[in-house]
Amino acid sequence: MKERVKVFFSYGLFWIIFFVAARVLFLIYNLNRTLEMSVGDILLSIIHGLRLDLSATGYFLLIPGLFIVFTTYFKPRILNILLTGYTLILLVLCSLVIVTDLEMYTHWGFRLDATPLLYIGEDTPLAISGWSLFLLILLWTVLLSISLLVYKKLTLKKIKDLPTCDWKVSLVMLMITALMIAPIRGTVGVAPINTGMVYFHNSNIYANHAAINVVWNTGYALSKSDRLKYPDNFLDAAKTTRYFDELYTSQGHPVKLLNSELPNIVIIIMESFTYSFIEPMGGIPGVAPNFSNLSREGILFDHMYASGDRTDKGIVSILSGYPSQPVSSIIKYPKKTQNLPYLNLKLEKSGYHTTFTYGGNIDFANFRSYLSNAQFDDITHSDDFPEELNNSKWGVHDGPVFDRFFTEVNEAKSPFFKVMLSLSSHEPFDVPMETVFEGNDEKSKFMNSAHYADRCLGKFIEDAKKSEWWDNTLIVITADHGHSLPNNQGVSNPDRFRIPMLWLGGALAVKDTVVHNFASQTDIPNTILGQITQPDADFKFSRNVLDSTNRDFAVYVYNNGYGFIDSTKLVVYDNTGERYMKKSGVKDEKDLELGKAYMQTLYNDFNDR
Repeated sequence: MKERVKVFFSYGLFWIIFFVAARVLFLIYNLNRTLEMSVGDILLSIIHGLRLDLSATGYFLLIPGLFIVFTTYFKPRILNILLTGYTLILLVLCSLVIVTDLEMYTHWGFRLDATPLLYIGEDTPLAISGWSLFLLILLWTVLLSISLLVYKKLTLKKIKDLPTCDWKVSLVMLMITALMIAPIRGTVGVAPINTGMVYFHNSNIYANHAAINVVWNTGYALSKSDRLKYPDNFLDAAKTTRYFDELYTSQGHPVKLLNSELPNIVIIIMESFTYSFIEPMGGIPGVAPNFSNLSREGILFDHMYASGDRTDKGIVSILSGYPSQPVSSIIKYPKKTQNLPYLNLKLEKSGYHTTFTYGGNIDFANFRSYLSNAQFDDITHSDDFPEELNNSKWGVHDGPVFDRFFTEVNEAKSPFFKVMLSLSSHEPFDVPMETVFEGNDEKSKFMNSAHYADRCLGKFIEDAKKSEWWDNTLIVITADHGHSLPNNQGVSNPDRFRIPMLWLGGALAVKDTVVHNFASQTDIPNTILGQITQPDADFKFSRNVLDSTNRDFAVYVYNNGYGFIDSTKLVVYDNTGERYMKKSGVKDEKDLELGKAYMQTLYNDFNDR
């Protein structure tokens, strides 16, 4: 038994060595960029990259494990043939991926994934010189040859003298093979492993790219398409351009609501904070009394819609002004998000210091890579809190996070831009507070968790009013997305996406005001920038809601469809069935095609990134 276990784990060690060698080769091939890194960062890229190396190795060990299980009764020659053939195929393919990535990275600036598939049948956008091609073939040959020698030394020699065994050994090896799910998944937490988990540097994208296992990355990209499929009957190019331009044409007459030229800006993003909890918006009384009361002290936007239905989509919509996508999420693809505009980077040009605070797992849904690409000056997450505070399913409850956030704001130098994301009002709705809404059903527990989140928010605002920075600060409170509870069922129901947005703070020149314009999360960047400097054209899908000449509308995306809503109509289109679910208030074909123009533009933009 011991001999077969040794063969199994020596084979795993072989692949770990192979992947580490591939990372070293990447660092050498891109030596000019590598020399810009510190020795510590080079070592960290190797260490952090081990997470994906282990995951890839776990996948590669599944079939050899079964080989060992089913050849227990046979002479070792059978295992030798099977494992060597399997290894040779993998080495040829993996070495090809690795050396191709070396050259592609120097041109494209991102690690190899499924992108080459986009150019099948088209002229390649990557021109390789004869010398480079020769060098790549040479490197491929050398890497393949040395790898086979290491395999022979580490694993093959151990197979030759294997004795035949009984069924007990097969059972043990089957159990060991099954345990490979641990390195494959890469974590015991809520979030399975993803590319962003190896990102360790907040500003050096190359350092993060160096940590990526390109073989794992390519397999992951192939398993998850990063292109949006057009429904068959969407708009032609001419109509798409004309109608989209109509939606985003502005004469530039914004209303100024601030009394400061350069205010501090704080954005608080509340988990699942549906409009159904806000009394001035027709919500259930008593669930969010602090938010409801504060609405009378600031500016309430009461027709705000979440762009999507998940936190990862809401974050991108709020900070990058980028819409959610059907059956995909741009945050999953670091090479796409590194080309997005970021509100914090725009504000940094005006001298703002920028930070992001979250009590949850920063590796969830590729948050780390997105926030790293955003280049926030500082990022706080669950690992920065004492272990005893990480006592909820998702991380640290809102109370301690708001306390930490308040301390960070107090210590900040003006002007600052600070973002906080809450999490306590997420399923399973377990909050450290006495029960306010009795009942063990999901609706009662959700309302109870929202009440807790609202209480934490209220305390933060109360403390903020006593601070020195309050008088020159704009606080924007909104939600990452809405929720089907308490009474917004239906995947395409617009009420499910309706959320509040509230502006508070001493920097406001007006109070107790309600803005009824229809707006989306994607409009937040240019609405804020319209108060500080001017809207930025890089936020292609973002309008200044406070510009009276802007078109009044919102678009939300559900699973595989979208809704287009304004003050007179609601159009809901289902991509899977290629049909309209709702056409309320529609007067003509153009009313239907405005939403299609928006989505067609999004498809084009997403696929081009």
